[in-house]
Amino acid sequence: MMTTNKWKEGKRMNYEKTLKKLEEIGQQHLLKYYDELSAKEQEALLAQIDETDFSVIRFMDSEAQEEGRGKIEPLAAMQLSEIAAKEQHFTQVGLEAIRRGKVGAVLLAGGMGTRLGSDSPKGVYNIGVTKDLYIFECLIRNLMRVTDMAGNFVYLFVMTSDKNHEETVRFFETHSYFGYPGEYVKFFKQEMAPAVDYGGKVFLEEKGKMATSPNGNGGWFVSMARSGILDIVHETGMEWLNVFAVDNVLQNIADPTFVGACIEDECMVGAKVVRKADPDEKVGVICLEDGKPSIVEYYELTDEMRHQKNEQGDYAYNFGVILNYLFRVSELERIISHELPLHRVEKKIPYMDEAGNEVKPQEPNGYKFEQLVLDMIHEMDKCLPYEVVREKEFAPIKNKEGIDSVESARALLKKNGVTL
Repeated sequence: MMTTNKWKEGKRMNYEKTLKKLEEIGQQHLLKYYDELSAKEQEALLAQIDETDFSVIRFMDSEAQEEGRGKIEPLAAMQLSEIAAKEQHFTQVGLEAIRRGKVGAVLLAGGMGTRLGSDSPKGVYNIGVTKDLYIFECLIRNLMRVTDMAGNFVYLFVMTSDKNHEETVRFFETHSYFGYPGEYVKFFKQEMAPAVDYGGKVFLEEKGKMATSPNGNGGWFVSMARSGILDIVHETGMEWLNVFAVDNVLQNIADPTFVGACIEDECMVGAKVVRKADPDEKVGVICLEDGKPSIVEYYELTDEMRHQKNEQGDYAYNFGVILNYLFRVSELERIISHELPLHRVEKKIPYMDEAGNEVKPQEPNGYKFEQLVLDMIHEMDKCLPYEVVREKEFAPIKNKEGIDSVESARALLKKNGVTL
């Protein structure tokens, strides 16, 4: 009896603590349906509120994200010919760093396969034709080519989300990590940010759940830090982290030649880039903004900039990013000592209305908050854009058919000798 009473008392105190926190920030409506929830649902809601960073809401009143870009200028890439001339040296430098445990890999895998017609994590999607071949499996195989060459394993940190964490972990375990040693694969969840209406009130997605969204592709290192994963980075003396997206099944992970080039160039971040298919291709490009490296999105390039030529007669903004970056750890730790810009993005956010009805809006009805990798890069003084061959390292799977699809990725995998 005493145990039950203590449990009830602890639960009541937890509720009151949460209510006080919400009252201080004007969000107490999030507990409106608390008494209608089961004990398990109540516990889950209180935990979600406790884990959520509500400080992002103060950016509702910030005009920072509305400011225009600085002065944009081209940033030259290290092109294939220069890389080929120094390939052997770069590769040896990179392999030595890998053998000494100086390189780790971070897989951004928080997304779902919705656009592929799947309700599962994108990484578990099967792209095989005559046999099973999963997106995660492709990536592990790519990494193992490097670790076999180096004779040393690389830590793979897999960033999941609230929606896909358990299924992702279970999938890797069920498939025995596709032959990679499990002790070198570590999972962590991406931090979530509350989604708000135009007045700054956080939406309820369900009676016992707030509407939240991932904190953007620039939030991965903050999420690593808050999850405790950085302890491994510190304990092993890692100096570089190769961060990459889940959907590119051809990318070379912890690429020793890329690592070696970044080390020799003494840069703070390296960015793999591909030569654009044409000046109007819808891809972000590495540039200089007010003299510091950054990324300019395709829709921010004027027609004049898209067709601008350099002294060699090539397009000045000719190299698109593929979301494969190599960051110096010391620089990452420097930039998280202060806050990166937080971008307010207008979105259609499903919510529960005042009457308790679930609503799926047809038009944007509020904001989500994101940190962007371009802001991380813009914090660095020196970036190395590093050209790779598109047909060998860029096969993104964003759609089921057409451009950047399962179909196009299969064709490129086949071209690169992968049996489907």
